[in-house]
Amino acid sequence: MKIGVLLSGCGVYDGAEIHESVLTLLALDKLGAEVVCLAPDIDQHHVINHITGEEISQKRNVLIESARIARGNIKPLSEVDPKELDALAMPGGFGAAKNFTKWAFSGPEGNILPELKNLIVKMVEDHKPIAALCMSPTVIAKALEGSNIQAILTVGSKEGPSPYEIGAISSGMESIGAKSKDCDTANVIIDDAHNIITTPCYMMEASISQINEGIEKAMAKLVALTNLHMHHE
Repeated sequence: MKIGVLLSGCGVYDGAEIHESVLTLLALDKLGAEVVCLAPDIDQHHVINHITGEEISQKRNVLIESARIARGNIKPLSEVDPKELDALAMPGGFGAAKNFTKWAFSGPEGNILPELKNLIVKMVEDHKPIAALCMSPTVIAKALEGSNIQAILTVGSKEGPSPYEIGAISSGMESIGAKSKDCDTANVIIDDAHNIITTPCYMMEASISQINEGIEKAMAKLVALTNLHMHHE
């Protein structure tokens, strides 16, 4: 079983969320899956000082930054054939909304990286499972925009405390054809029809242990669905 882990850089404010990425890799390893880290070979939208939140005037490359998390063992997205992967895991972080799409700047109207759209659409069409954490469900919504696939996704709960506008992001996903559900950090939403699993992680106020609970559930379900799908083929 070969599961792609898609990274958008290294650091919550301009790349992949590091806790979510590492806990995803750990959970998949514990479950016995073979992991392939991948990232697009493109410039980051910008670079953020993670202490002050301010922009730094330098250029960084998404693939090279993601390689920090992958310990150098990573493939450029352009070299990965969707046929090679049995499933896909997508950690969150603002890189999803700045480097994969432009959601952070223009909401659901922002564009999506064509090679990434192609990967997600192909996985969904082939019923290969996808687990998306935190902000990355917006990337799935964007990839499936204009198709006849209505994915059921979560970016969190409008009820619990969150540093983000969960209601607005949820409405944004619905405006481009997805169906949004509320979910807390400890739980997952499963779209059985399309084999898509989503969990909010740090979209809600949460500790690393709490996000780990959701990630472990999401990855266990991802592996179970992947086994099921491979068995049926």
